[in-house]
Amino acid sequence: MKKIRAAVVGYGNIGKYTVDAINAAGDMELAGVVRRKKSLKGAEKFPYKVVESITELDDVDVALLGVPTRMVPQYCRDLLAMGINTVDSYDIHDVKDLKRELAQVGKAHNSAAVIATGIDPGMGSVTRALFKFMAPGGITHTNYGPGMSMGHSVAVKAIPGVKDALSLTIPKGQSMHKRVIYVEIEDGEDFEQIQQKVKADDYFVNDETHLFQVDNVEEMINMGHKIQIEREGVSSEVHNQRYELKIEVQNPAATAQVMVASARASMRVEPGAYTMLDIPLVHFIEGDPEELINRLI
Repeated sequence: MKKIRAAVVGYGNIGKYTVDAINAAGDMELAGVVRRKKSLKGAEKFPYKVVESITELDDVDVALLGVPTRMVPQYCRDLLAMGINTVDSYDIHDVKDLKRELAQVGKAHNSAAVIATGIDPGMGSVTRALFKFMAPGGITHTNYGPGMSMGHSVAVKAIPGVKDALSLTIPKGQSMHKRVIYVEIEDGEDFEQIQQKVKADDYFVNDETHLFQVDNVEEMINMGHKIQIEREGVSSEVHNQRYELKIEVQNPAATAQVMVASARASMRVEPGAYTMLDIPLVHFIEGDPEELINRLI
């Protein structure tokens, strides 16, 4: 069987683990890695092809995007228009407009996008749906952390004057959180001004947010994260039905693994745009779907 040829776009925390996950998948092969021009120095040392543009790679079936969330829509549009499937870890939960837009591009160019994959959205979305149909009435709470939020950390790093940043998510319970951010700033920059910009950013404007200036963010990095999803509800007329999922993961590696599974699923759907909720779960797993159903049923 022909292997799925997958390219990794971006080689940050997620991109590096995505390369590993592709290499570990029996039905995929790494077509190469796409990096910014200034990051190509020393590319000859890598055991795979590293290029500036995906057009320099041969026969790419699907591109896995390890780029910041705010760059995802444009990357997806461009790649889908080239007839290449896309998978991303877009971490904004309201995806209806993006999904509608990418569906039009994908259908026009015979390509498919699987959006908002990873830990949450992604795995968390599937879990909340599972709990919902098991207890149709009730309330679901999703609590993150304590742990590093990659998307929030990247958002802080993008603010002018910030040299490096670490954003931690601290659960307060009942789906409420606070953000604790450690920033390393450029020489001559004003910490108070940076603090105001961070708190006004869409990623933080609705959360209790605390910033602390430090000399070296790198020494503080720990990529572990925790998620607890719980629902207490009603099944038929029976109350006090309670479901709970707890996970503790190394965030980039877990996100990368879900993205690779989603890349596989992208090859099994019609052109368009999908979330993980739109695709049969068996399509994410390596192997023949019918045999998997017989084994997992």
